[in-house]
Amino acid sequence: MTRDKELIRGIQTKAVHAGEEPDSVTGASAPNIVMSSTFVVKEPQGFSAANRDPDTPYVYSRWANPTVQQLQEKLASLEEAERCICFASGMAATSGLLFSLLQPGDALVISDTNYPGTAELVRNSLPRLGVDVIPVDTSYLPNVENAVSSKTRLVWIETPANPILRLSDIAAIADIAHRSGAELVVDSTFASPIATRPLVLGADYVVHSLTKYIGGHGDAMGGAVLGSRSAMELIETEGLIHFGGTISPFNAWLIQRGIATLPLRMDTHQRNAMTVAAFLENHPQVELVLYPGLASHPQHDLASKQMDNYSGMVSIRVAGGEEFAKKLAKELKVFHYAVSLGHFRSLIYWIGTEELVSSSYQIEGEQLEAYSRIAGDGVFRMSIGLEDPDDLCADLDQAFSK
Repeated sequence: MTRDKELIRGIQTKAVHAGEEPDSVTGASAPNIVMSSTFVVKEPQGFSAANRDPDTPYVYSRWANPTVQQLQEKLASLEEAERCICFASGMAATSGLLFSLLQPGDALVISDTNYPGTAELVRNSLPRLGVDVIPVDTSYLPNVENAVSSKTRLVWIETPANPILRLSDIAAIADIAHRSGAELVVDSTFASPIATRPLVLGADYVVHSLTKYIGGHGDAMGGAVLGSRSAMELIETEGLIHFGGTISPFNAWLIQRGIATLPLRMDTHQRNAMTVAAFLENHPQVELVLYPGLASHPQHDLASKQMDNYSGMVSIRVAGGEEFAKKLAKELKVFHYAVSLGHFRSLIYWIGTEELVSSSYQIEGEQLEAYSRIAGDGVFRMSIGLEDPDDLCADLDQAFSK
């Protein structure tokens, strides 16, 4: 039975049905997990991935796998992309894109506030390969305009950015990049496709860590790059097949299963985060609350313009951050003191400014001053989960009070 794709239009319907068909042999409603590394073919096929074409059957799971393909089709539908390529992790997706597209002599203009893995990769590895890396505060459009040049191959933004939840104007930066002959990449992990669809706003590529909101259960790692069909061909051949960061079919199946509830989860993440953020704004021990859904966020208007959901990430600044973090790690009962984000359970973790700047961001001068004005000596990054919000507020209050 073939589904009528014209009927699969709404975001919740896409999350449940896109990329999936009942099994043609058994009629099973739930997708199968195809764990085979190799496949029997009806006639000889080329022994190199370079010989593939659109009609090539499944040959080897590093090249393509039916379970992974279902996940890719579902994600492409959610992001309104022509094609999606899935990887073993978010960093595998990031590396696959950057190393496939950038050449010696190219310039990369990138936000000076990113996920630390991304920051360390571009600032430590890319310069060794002859790529000029130019970090700027992409929330201020003149910075981007001044940084791009004829050498710029890519502009990379992360919005909301980790960990200070700074936003960048996707449509405006896409226009700046395209006028200079560059392409725009958006790491949309914090937003998810439920909040923001960067390709619709003019971006050329979207990157996700599927480990986070999209998987949603904290039990499977994965990453994805989405964009045009022609752009994905290069990234698939080099960034995925040659570099080998292939996602396990089992992880792909887990993440695909998680997507069915993604719109529902994001709605609850947002409502809970708004409740917790509002509570913390009025807490005497909290110096600053950063959440795009609050009117107090300096870019709340931009958030309202380009986000359909404010997500569940809240960052706060508390005096004596590092010592306070030691106390929270012992006293919290509902929150887990743990890294990562986007799970159904609530997580909190202190991110120190000094370590982050010296090891990851490597920003200095006015950029460092601007970051420090927001983050102080560090921020607590909270991923607000699906628990009762009153219980989350009570847990924070009792831990803060001890």
